[in-house]
Amino acid sequence: MSPLLSKVRQALDWHNERHRPSGFDFALADSVDYLDGAAWDGLTEDASFFLKRPYLRTLQKAAPANLKLRCGLIFKGKQPLAAIAMQSVRVTADRVVKPGPKSPPLKNLKAKAIVCGNLLSWGQHGVAFAKGAYPAELWPGIAEALYRVRRAERLEGESEFVMVKDIPAADSNGIEALKRFSYGPIETDPDMVLDIPTSWKTFDDYLASLHSKYRKNAIKLNRDLEAGGCRIEPLKDVGREAAKIHSLYLQVHHGAAVRPVTIAPDYIPAIAELAGKDFRCVVARRGGEIVGFVTTLKDGDNAVGYYIGYDRKTNEDLPIYLALLQAIIADAIALGCRRLSLGRTALEPKAKLGAKPVPMRIWTRHSQPFLNIFVRGLLGVVPHHQAPERNPFKDSENKKPAA
Repeated sequence: MSPLLSKVRQALDWHNERHRPSGFDFALADSVDYLDGAAWDGLTEDASFFLKRPYLRTLQKAAPANLKLRCGLIFKGKQPLAAIAMQSVRVTADRVVKPGPKSPPLKNLKAKAIVCGNLLSWGQHGVAFAKGAYPAELWPGIAEALYRVRRAERLEGESEFVMVKDIPAADSNGIEALKRFSYGPIETDPDMVLDIPTSWKTFDDYLASLHSKYRKNAIKLNRDLEAGGCRIEPLKDVGREAAKIHSLYLQVHHGAAVRPVTIAPDYIPAIAELAGKDFRCVVARRGGEIVGFVTTLKDGDNAVGYYIGYDRKTNEDLPIYLALLQAIIADAIALGCRRLSLGRTALEPKAKLGAKPVPMRIWTRHSQPFLNIFVRGLLGVVPHHQAPERNPFKDSENKKPAA
């Protein structure tokens, strides 16, 4: 058979597969509490904090105004095979593409998306598979579940596109099967990840592992902060300072080109209460006033440098942001984590800390070409940045990118 005929036959086969049931059974709901709790807990036992029922309940109570949760279980007969956490989100273009003097009236461009994953985190927080399951066999079922949710969502307005976020490029886990259902991959900015050796017991151990130039810069940074009357300290009662923390978050958030959702003032305090001893919040104080904060969350062996905020004017005079990044490392070590995920922004300063890029992809399916403005903006891939190569360490223990 010629290559052309092979492609035609493949296209026909994929078309037919898209238009017939996958053979799985489904339980789809507007809340995780409407589903079989034992089945969900069994599937997510080793999954991320962001896929556990307590987190999903917390998010549902403190969700952004333009976001709704959807959850699902995939079965073969009575056997649960996968748990799916989804979000229905309405977005205007001005939230995903920064307006400019020559930009069109972006508020008039609106779209609705079904997201398999979490817009309030990064990483694969959309699906948990049963132990021993073959993901390549289950992704067609996930595609059908997303299709079913999309069809049901038509009662509240058409969903123009669907996406699955965030799949590490080095670990596709069978997701290539989604190509048969008209999904395509888009590479996002990488997650910057710092490996934490077992030899690091304190932040001083981290400093001792750095080349002298980087170590001196890190020490000088804290001295400059102190000279400016600013100090870094843990915040015990996050709820008490919820309003201040949210106002500082908004200063950073509103300056971002990509901001599909805005967290509510009670979201960070709710996560702090839920995570308990696995959550840290550090603040920068100047003259008694909080001028910056950062949160760190323990997620299994991983630490997540989560939400951050700071007073932009104060940060022009003092290195608050950089000091808060160092505070995340200190907290990740104190939490006993082996890896620290610092997210997809500010690649240069994170590379100088020793973090390495872990490429990420999202998979999207949409029917209208003009919706690329939403797809690409929503995922933070305009523009796509290349992480700089840096090696601040004296030895080779942190030279290789995290897998």
